[in-house]
Amino acid sequence: MELQVIQNKIFEIRGERVMLDFDLAELYQVETKNLKRAVKRNIDRFPSDFMFELTTDEWEMLRCNFGTSNWGGIRYMPFVFTEQGIAQLSSVLNSPLAIQVNISIIRAFVTLRKYALGYAELNSKLESFMIETNMQFNEVYQALTELASIKELEDKPRKRVGFVQNEEE
Repeated sequence: MELQVIQNKIFEIRGERVMLDFDLAELYQVETKNLKRAVKRNIDRFPSDFMFELTTDEWEMLRCNFGTSNWGGIRYMPFVFTEQGIAQLSSVLNSPLAIQVNISIIRAFVTLRKYALGYAELNSKLESFMIETNMQFNEVYQALTELASIKELEDKPRKRVGFVQNEEE
């Protein structure tokens, strides 16, 4: 399974990276209602930090991001699964395909986490570079300000330097 396909189905909701039940059902090649039925039969395995149901507002916001229409609609709000919830799905959906899909999904989450850590490190380096640069520019501005104030003190006329021609010739 291609990681990019899976990564495109990972969203951030309530500060968590999650996947929607119908996307997972598609990857596992089962009907969404069967996936939900299996989860409900084993609901004790899915605490609220593993899986939760979207609110109407969350669904509308997410649907706007998809650019989907209202046609058909849905009867029940989708379940979303965190990385831990997806790992738990492997114990509920115990087929060879489910195991392989689950491994691919976990790899996609790990890859996203590595990108996020790399981004945080890069952001930190950029901030320290900007602080150093600002300090250096402050020193340059200070030096220029001092030079300008010295120039203002020296307003007296200066003797001209250079070759002077006699006007008599």
